[in-house]
Amino acid sequence: MYKKQLTKEQALQKLKHYCAYQERCHAEVKEKLYSLGVWKKEHDEIISALIEEGYLNEERFAIAYAGGKFRVKQWGRVKIKYELKQKQVSEYSIKKALKQIDEAEYLSVLNKAATEKYASLKGEQYLVRKKKTMDHLYQRGFEGELVAEIMKKIIEK
Repeated sequence: MYKKQLTKEQALQKLKHYCAYQERCHAEVKEKLYSLGVWKKEHDEIISALIEEGYLNEERFAIAYAGGKFRVKQWGRVKIKYELKQKQVSEYSIKKALKQIDEAEYLSVLNKAATEKYASLKGEQYLVRKKKTMDHLYQRGFEGELVAEIMKKIIEK
């Protein structure tokens, strides 16, 4: 079936709604343009218009994404950075977004996650328990040095 071609104005309107609903990154908007069947030569013009009118802002997206993943899913910085890179967000925006995460809150989330995981493995041998807890924290995207530090504290208790 042949899809009816949208005019540039129609596509722009659809994308304004798309971006207004939730923060988006450039890659998601490009993907949407392809799915709408918009001509490739019009992509840059539409994206520029969205940026100029404030619908699309990479920095704002990165900050919202990082904050959300940290608060809701309690991901660590490593995982957040990786996911933002997958979404083709610039290094500058990634750094700015990660700076927005409160250090004290970050360490408290890491401590809580480590303590809960370690406690849930009560029946395991000491080394197995330690390794499983550390693997869990790495998978959640916490930095190696911080994980090692927090494990020392938990084991000393």
